[in-house]
Amino acid sequence: MEIDLAFIWAGLIAVAVLAYVILDGFDLGVGILFPFYPEEHDRNLMMNSIAPVWDGNETWLVLGGGGLLAVFPLAYATIMPALYAPLIAMLLALIFRGVAFEFRWRTKRGKFLWDWAFAGGSLVATFAQGVALGALVQGIKVENRAYAGGWWDWLTPFSLLTGAALVVGYALLGSTWLVMKTAGDIQAKARLQARLTGIGTLGLIGAVSLWTPFQNLVYLERWFAWPAMLYSGIVPVLVLLCAFLLFTGLAGKRDYVPFLASLGIFVLCYIGIGISFYPYMVPPSLTIWDAAAPDDSLGFLLVGTVFLLPMILGYTAYAYWVFRGKVDPDEGYH
Repeated sequence: MEIDLAFIWAGLIAVAVLAYVILDGFDLGVGILFPFYPEEHDRNLMMNSIAPVWDGNETWLVLGGGGLLAVFPLAYATIMPALYAPLIAMLLALIFRGVAFEFRWRTKRGKFLWDWAFAGGSLVATFAQGVALGALVQGIKVENRAYAGGWWDWLTPFSLLTGAALVVGYALLGSTWLVMKTAGDIQAKARLQARLTGIGTLGLIGAVSLWTPFQNLVYLERWFAWPAMLYSGIVPVLVLLCAFLLFTGLAGKRDYVPFLASLGIFVLCYIGIGISFYPYMVPPSLTIWDAAAPDDSLGFLLVGTVFLLPMILGYTAYAYWVFRGKVDPDEGYH
């Protein structure tokens, strides 16, 4: 039986992107919430809650982006010119955020500047990711295997909506992370923010979900045509179940449940995007197999990935295990 290497690699890239979204999503969310916690003690505690894992979380962005270049070069060459502006904004924001993470501990007089760099970098990076996602969902113009659109095709009402939705969604992840990792007043405030961002996230998911099928007739058929709606309809039902667990967990003061439920919402939304996209790598023109590198290259790279991926999973799991539990207010990154 012939192995479909392009399909395997599409799955690996999809897993890497999902891992980035759910892992870096909560620490970006903590940065988005930063301005709402003016006390320095609270801000230090928030940063200490993500200090052991934030840079490791971004490994998945490198793996996803680097993997796309290596194994789907045509997709990379098409997506990049279409989304240069939001992707460059995202990378610059992540740089500012990373530098601020280190430098805010090194100064007292200029700490407020690095606080704003951390919060602003988190917000801009998240919004740019959402805009890029919206632009990809609405479709990229391709002619003769090259990008054929304009400079501003990525900027539409739909992409702005997806950008706003991701900001609120990451804020939900950040607030439920703080519920899980902190105690006392900061946890109580985070619990309230989780309720508000949870309502906002569900409302924006509904708006994006209703708008998405009308971006492309293929999407419409995947979600509303019979019998496809039998399996695609399971996704919104499970989202509602996760929403129920989120709000009951917050009300019942079960610290871990809201975070796991919010992760579930993101995973299900990602599955929903996969249902709409498959088998396209760049909707509506390039499929997985159109965009893939030659099988020899895919096979060679897969051998290395078989060894690399377990290592990444191993040290990521180990870091989360070592730093499990509540953050100690008397110890920290500094």
